[in-house]
Amino acid sequence: MTNALNTALLRWMAAGDDPNSWALLTGSIFALWGSVLCAAAVIWAGWHARTERPYLSAVVAGAAVASLLSHLIAAWLNVPRPFVAGLVPAYIVHGPSASLPSTHATVMFFVGFAFMLRTALRRIGVVALVLAALTGWARIYVGVHSPIDIVAGIALAGVLVGALALLHAGLTSRTAARRAFRKLRPPLLASDADWRVS
Repeated sequence: MTNALNTALLRWMAAGDDPNSWALLTGSIFALWGSVLCAAAVIWAGWHARTERPYLSAVVAGAAVASLLSHLIAAWLNVPRPFVAGLVPAYIVHGPSASLPSTHATVMFFVGFAFMLRTALRRIGVVALVLAALTGWARIYVGVHSPIDIVAGIALAGVLVGALALLHAGLTSRTAARRAFRKLRPPLLASDADWRVS
């Protein structure tokens, strides 16, 4: 049932044998360059939201972990890409690597979701999520992913962002506890100078 629905959605969303030239141009651009635009958004955020740089560093590290996990899961599941399975033609050059989950969707939605957790980054987070959605559509349209690949990438991104949020909350509370302890700690009763022999 799931496979039948996925195939039906793929045939409906993909360019097929007679693609619209403007849609194919748009799809090809986002399929190939969407991740670069997302990386540019992260760099822009780091430049303009300097107070968020420690958090952005954690997001970049998380994105690297997301990419690695996505590749490992895809290699383990070994689901063929739509054009490899002969379901639709491919309109960009792509290797026959496994497709589930989509690494593009995993990483880009991870960045978008992570940005939405921070008030100072929400506007750029909306931009990142729009880029992620357009790239997900584009990679289906050009035949290198099926809808379930994108959905799986979004789900994995959500799980990883949840882990990032928990980790960040734990580190933040630990730091706050240390600061509170330092404030409560009684000052030294005597300085070194008080013990000097006159």
